[in-house]
Amino acid sequence: MGRIIGIDYGRKRTGIAVTDSLKIVANGLTTVPSHTVIDFLLKYIEKENVEKIVVGLPKQLNGQDSESMQYITPFLNRLKKVLPQIPVVMYDERFTSTLAHKAMLDGGMKKKDRQNKEIVDSIAATIILNDYLQSNQF
Repeated sequence: MGRIIGIDYGRKRTGIAVTDSLKIVANGLTTVPSHTVIDFLLKYIEKENVEKIVVGLPKQLNGQDSESMQYITPFLNRLKKVLPQIPVVMYDERFTSTLAHKAMLDGGMKKKDRQNKEIVDSIAATIILNDYLQSNQF
C-alpha cells in the first residue's frame, strides 16, 4: 500500500507530512527550502511507495484563491511534469497555520520552539493531510 504525502508549500519553506502505509494517520516528515521540494520528493519516492500527493490550496475567507497561488501554480505544474504517475490533488488549507500554532500551544511547546517557522510548516502540512484523510476523499 502506498503512502500519501501532504505539502504546505510556501515561498521560502515547504512543510511535508506523510501518512502511514495504511493511510490512517499523518505525521510531520520535515520542512525543506521550497526550491528543493521536487528533489526531496524524488529521493523520498525512490525509497517509499507514494500513491498520491495532497497540496494545500490557499483560499481567502471569501473562497477565492489567495495571492500564494502565483507561487504554487508553477510548483504544481513542475510536480505534475516530473511525477506524472502520481496523482496530485489540492485541498483547502485555510487556517492551518493558526491551527498549527494552537496545537503547539496546547502541546505545551516552549515559546522559542513555537517561533520556529519550520516546525509550524511541518505541523500545517500534517493538518492538511489529516483533514484530507478525514474527508474520505482518497
